[in-house]
Amino acid sequence: MGFFMSKLQNLFGPEEHKVLILGLNNAGKTTILYKLCLDEVINTTPTINCNVEEIVLKNIRFIMWDVSGQESLISNWSTYYTDAEFVIIVVDSSDVERLSTITVELHKLLSDKQLSKVAGVLIYANKQDI
Repeated sequence: MGFFMSKLQNLFGPEEHKVLILGLNNAGKTTILYKLCLDEVINTTPTINCNVEEIVLKNIRFIMWDVSGQESLISNWSTYYTDAEFVIIVVDSSDVERLSTITVELHKLLSDKQLSKVAGVLIYANKQDI
């Protein structure tokens, strides 16, 4: 059965999934995105709006949306929720002062009805080595 399904998938083209990468500014979202895309860590600058990259793994396309976490733009996160299947929340583990802020934003995100079809939410605790 699995062989038949994989052949059927090849006939109709690759799967495509929209993944949102969210978090406060300076949490490491862009660094993670480019580590996944390029398999190397690069120097990044603060994201103004969003970065969009495509990652293809075994005929599955992941459209990765790295959305800015600047305070003035957090209220716009919901505009990116349309068709999102996965959400990655990047938390700066070394920034204890803003853990309450990201907690509030996470609760808002999880209560949003637009994300009711999301297959998964990953909370990634970044910068644990600091």
